[in-house]
Amino acid sequence: MVLQTDQTPDPRQLAIIAEQLGRAPRGIEAVAAVDGEGTPLVLRMAPIVDGKPFPTLYWLSCTRLKVVISRLEASGVIKQLETRLQEDPDFLAAYHASHHDYVDARWHHMRDAQRREVAHLGYEEVLTRRGIGGIANWDQVRCLHTQYAHHLCGDNVIGQWMDAEHGVVDCLP
Repeated sequence: MVLQTDQTPDPRQLAIIAEQLGRAPRGIEAVAAVDGEGTPLVLRMAPIVDGKPFPTLYWLSCTRLKVVISRLEASGVIKQLETRLQEDPDFLAAYHASHHDYVDARWHHMRDAQRREVAHLGYEEVLTRRGIGGIANWDQVRCLHTQYAHHLCGDNVIGQWMDAEHGVVDCLP
């Protein structure tokens, strides 16, 4: 079971996140999705981390999901998806809509002070035009992990396909 949340991580969740990442977390704004036990699945990240733009709004932290998705990537699923994007205009349109949803969510989650900092540092274009995970070419798929993280928090056609074709969500308790 996946529950969307948008809450500051508590100390227990921060400890789990550090274990999931293998390091102390940086740039976390909120836990965006958890499993039925409250274990973080997806983190919502700050738009600027260490003075640099960080266009990855949703970061997949769940170890189980990362392993399953890494296996899909290794099996050639990205190439399969990019072929479908080239051949299926409806799928491509839905994929572009997913990118728009991501960009809109990124901007929506920014506080006014963050928007001012983004403008001051000259990062508006990166954060308003780069799609899922910061990808510039919206006709390509760069990372299934970022696609799936967005799927758990928003409207993502690639994540929907991953669940329908590969049952990714079934690895969760």
